[in-house]
Amino acid sequence: MQTIFAKSIPGRQGIWPEPAQKESHHYLPENFLRSKRPNLPELSELDVVRHYTLLSRKNFGVDTNFYPLGSCTMKYNPKILEEIASLPGFTDLHPLTPQLKTAGLFTQGALEVLYETEKLLCEITGMDAFTLQPLAGAHGELTGVMLIAAYHQHKGNKKTKIIVPDSAHGTNPASAAIAGYKVISIKSKQGIIDPAALKEVLDDEVAGIMMTCPNTLGLFETHLPEIVELIHSVDGLLYYDGANLNAILGKMKVGDVGFDVVHLNLHKTFSTPHGGGGPGAGPVGVNKKLEPFLPISRVVKLEDGQFYLKYNYPLSIGYVAPFYGNFGVILKAYAYILRLGKEGLNRVSDHAVLAANYVRKKIEDYLEIPYNKICMHEFVASAVKQAQKGVRALDIAKALLDKGHHAPTIYFPLIVKECLMIEPTETESKETLDKFINDLIEIIQIAETNPELLHQAPQNTPIQRLDEVKAARNMELVEPCTI
Repeated sequence: MQTIFAKSIPGRQGIWPEPAQKESHHYLPENFLRSKRPNLPELSELDVVRHYTLLSRKNFGVDTNFYPLGSCTMKYNPKILEEIASLPGFTDLHPLTPQLKTAGLFTQGALEVLYETEKLLCEITGMDAFTLQPLAGAHGELTGVMLIAAYHQHKGNKKTKIIVPDSAHGTNPASAAIAGYKVISIKSKQGIIDPAALKEVLDDEVAGIMMTCPNTLGLFETHLPEIVELIHSVDGLLYYDGANLNAILGKMKVGDVGFDVVHLNLHKTFSTPHGGGGPGAGPVGVNKKLEPFLPISRVVKLEDGQFYLKYNYPLSIGYVAPFYGNFGVILKAYAYILRLGKEGLNRVSDHAVLAANYVRKKIEDYLEIPYNKICMHEFVASAVKQAQKGVRALDIAKALLDKGHHAPTIYFPLIVKECLMIEPTETESKETLDKFINDLIEIIQIAETNPELLHQAPQNTPIQRLDEVKAARNMELVEPCTI
């Protein structure tokens, strides 16, 4: 497909309405204007409509295809939430408006959304307070570890280490390292944290542990009470990575079982856009002992019911993002939570766990499943047997694209060779899951009879099989477009 610039024909144009006559002071000053017209493509309206319509049909997304991307909860987002986020009362607000003393009633609705969302997230997680500032999951992780660091620094604790299990979410080690900690990895046993391995690395320099529960194998950490006791015994803190909250939503409050800090992915669990570069939101919740360190500003409700932004928190770690977080994402999550309510959130977990176990049981005779027991919202299969015959997890993933399914995660977790990490989510129907299962089984059978065919997949996508290593190391950008 040609670029929009390649389709340009000199002199061709669509409708170019003349601007209505306005007062001269409405125009930009001359020194702000370009000296010449930008080098934009010249096309008819029909050319433009067809180009972008065809381009949109080449996209692969949740609105068009099944997305069983393990650990990422790529689920369908109800369109009503987009309408709510587009309400002019919210979209027309300038982000600086709440700072103005004259803002009055104009910002009360937006501030109330932020305040009430924090309260709802506290209720869901069992935490005492939240910040909505972090703009993504990994940003929330970093914020959480910064809060842990602030706590220890305030107490005068000499803490240099963060423990990260090999079954934790993949960005945890990076977040701990960026925050200045030495990362201590411990190996899992039978897919979960081994308390004996934890004891071996536990000392007074341990600031805390970063856990994903259920972990990236889709398994719940059954030794959780002992782990909590061990970490707290050295005045360490427990960090909960909320990437897999879909599995326990409405079932367990992480604050109640001993976690001190948690980040949530509103763009995963609470049905806002995920993928395609954003936007995201990674709110962080804490218990009472970490609350003084939360980022500023914080939304406070006065006795008369009015809301305002408070900055006077001497122990705060300061700003971690401009303004108040990704407000549009927060607004969609707020509406989603209100619409589902307590029982609806419970059903999210019920359906997510049921879907994962349904797929697991259906394919267990075709792919190896290293930890083949009742899982939570996702599970990890392995193509080690197929790899012995020359068909790797990558080949199976590419072949699934030809069948109209997005590929599962295949490079993570590292503790399973040739892994296929599958998360069906709660939004997919049994018919969709059955088609995925049947297509996957068919691909596994082709691996036995005609493995070379899979080496050539995908064949039906806009871009076919790439040399991915070469593409990463030797990137060539053709037809550069300049304005």
